Amino acid sequence: MDTRTFGFFTLLLITLVKAEDPYHFFEWKITYGTMSPLGIPQQVILINDKFPGPVINCTSNNNIVVNVFNNLDEPFLMTWNGVQHRKNSWVDGTPGTMCPIQPGTNFTYKFQVKDQIGSYYYFPTTALHRAAGAMGVIQIHSRPLIPVPFDNPADEFAVIVGDWFNKGHKSMKNLLDGGKSIGRPDGLHINGKSAQVGAQGEPSWTFEAGKTYRFRFCNVGMRTSVNFRFQGHDMKLVELEGSHVMQNDYMSLDLHVGQCLSVLVTADQPPKDYYLVVSSRFTKQPHTTVATVRYKGSNSPASPELPPPPPDHTAGIAWSINQFRSYRWNLTASAARPNPQGSYHYGQINITRTIKLVNSRNYVDGKLRFAFNGVSHVDPKTPLKLSEYFGVADKEFKYDIIADEPPSDVEKNVKIAPNVVNATYRNFVEIIFENRENTIQTYHLDGYSFFAVAVEPGRWSPEKRKNYNLEDALSRHNVAVFPGCWAAVMLTLDNAGMWSLRSEMWERFYLGQQLYVSVLSPERSLRDEYSLPETTQLCGIVANMPKPPGYI
Repeated sequence: MDTRTFGFFTLLLITLVKAEDPYHFFEWKITYGTMSPLGIPQQVILINDKFPGPVINCTSNNNIVVNVFNNLDEPFLMTWNGVQHRKNSWVDGTPGTMCPIQPGTNFTYKFQVKDQIGSYYYFPTTALHRAAGAMGVIQIHSRPLIPVPFDNPADEFAVIVGDWFNKGHKSMKNLLDGGKSIGRPDGLHINGKSAQVGAQGEPSWTFEAGKTYRFRFCNVGMRTSVNFRFQGHDMKLVELEGSHVMQNDYMSLDLHVGQCLSVLVTADQPPKDYYLVVSSRFTKQPHTTVATVRYKGSNSPASPELPPPPPDHTAGIAWSINQFRSYRWNLTASAARPNPQGSYHYGQINITRTIKLVNSRNYVDGKLRFAFNGVSHVDPKTPLKLSEYFGVADKEFKYDIIADEPPSDVEKNVKIAPNVVNATYRNFVEIIFENRENTIQTYHLDGYSFFAVAVEPGRWSPEKRKNYNLEDALSRHNVAVFPGCWAAVMLTLDNAGMWSLRSEMWERFYLGQQLYVSVLSPERSLRDEYSLPETTQLCGIVANMPKPPGYI
């Protein structure tokens, strides 16, 4: 090799090394603590002595390394809601993919936020820990050279909102384990706090007149949809679940369980205090909480007259569906997105499989269960992904005990078993969620974003496809299905792994309204899926088995 050739390859190697995407390292200590989200002291779960937990602030394609120390007295797992973990369901953090972190031990999550931007959140999936905290926001920014469709804000704020129960997470778990419902929440919180109109206290945020601020909202609650609005200020919606949207101004926005979005708020009102108002949606017992925004230098209190909530009941469903229809994908924005090369458009692909899922509430031997198509999921002792990888899946579960169509007696008969759908890699799939109950549902799929092409009243039939938005539906990972309504989503199964498809209503999730989608590449190649990481914790029937050879 001559000197010039050697120099070229040396320079190429240096360039490749320097081109590796940046790393962000976190060390989290998970502990119990005492807080009063609704004014009543109770046990919560803290991350580094805080709730909400730390904000993960990163950029598209960054590598995230989180070393989690479990100082609780029970096993613990964390999932990253909306992060797709391309080729890497090993760290998805659900009971179907990972062994829990045992008390007094630690585990390091390593993943890349590949080709994603937007607002997401993390939360625990073990026991009923979600009801106790240990959650926070993930902010993924566009890379510096990629323009975003709005000017840089003066500042940005991460806000988690949701319902809260005074029962405590262990009492709630005991209720569910005994076949009973957790009941209705006791109130709402904003970043772990609640307040009433007229309450004295420090402001949550400070504005400077004339400046614009970005708020990232995530509904991390157990079961309650909310609506939020700023007193005296419009909101410009700019991002929803990782997609830039066509920008419209809203006086109020619905936020369903598991969903995140970003709004811009401009400080264009007379200097004083204003309330951020969060209220419950579609609940028999309404709840409202507030937080204060203060203009810099102001000492005038906020008006006690709050902006009204949107309508409820039947009129409220129509209002919310219309708001859903107003969300359109900004196709001219430069950002990470599915299929950035533009080689296909989702509205022009032939559907290879349709899966219609009907949710139901049932009692089995006198105990409450929830199901999809008459199957109520239960986690086996060994995570599904590990059983599959080690070649012992047949000892823990059966594939496809759930049909692609609901049975005629879906509301009556329920089978309790691990619920795993065997899906074909790279198929283009249509999933229909049909809600025949009188409560709102919200569904989420790990590992993917899908195109939410329709939400409509009534029952679905193939003729309803003519009403799909096949042009600019949002690419997202959650969809809300209102009482007596259906929703349709479409996606390409191009991310190999074992992925959770679940109700975001955590009572329903815990009692079986979930399934896993197994997407296996026939090549079993590193091109399509990473091998089992060396640091993976093993449990169940694979605990002492030799690891299979990795993919090549």
